[in-house]
Amino acid sequence: MGWHAHDISIHGRLLGLIAAPVTSAELATSAEIMDMIIGNTVESGMAEGAAYAEFYSTDGAIKADGYRGKWPVEGDAMCFGYGEGADCLTVSIDGDSVSWMVDGEEVGTGTIFSGNPNAF
Repeated sequence: MGWHAHDISIHGRLLGLIAAPVTSAELATSAEIMDMIIGNTVESGMAEGAAYAEFYSTDGAIKADGYRGKWPVEGDAMCFGYGEGADCLTVSIDGDSVSWMVDGEEVGTGTIFSGNPNAF
C-alpha cells in the first residue's frame, strides 16, 4: 500500500512537514496503538491551516465531521482507509501526543482525547 497525497488531503493530514527521523525504539507497538488511540479521538491543527479530528471506534470505524473511514492495525502500524485502499503509518506516542510517521519521517501530529468528545 503506497502513501498518496490525495489520501492525506481528504482528511486534513499534513503535506510537506518533514522532521528529524524517529528511531524504531520510539515507535509504538500494535498493543500501544490499540491501548492509546483506539476508542479515543485524535485532533490537531496542521501546517498550512489544515486540521482534523477523528474518533477511532473500537469497531474499526473512523468517525469525523463530514466523512467516515475504517482503521485496522497491521503489524506495528495504524492504517487509514477513506475509500479505495488504505495507507499505513507508524506511530510515536508520548503521553497524549501522537506523531504519524512515514518511512521514519513525521507527516502529522495530534493530541489524543479520551473517548468521543465531539460525538461523531
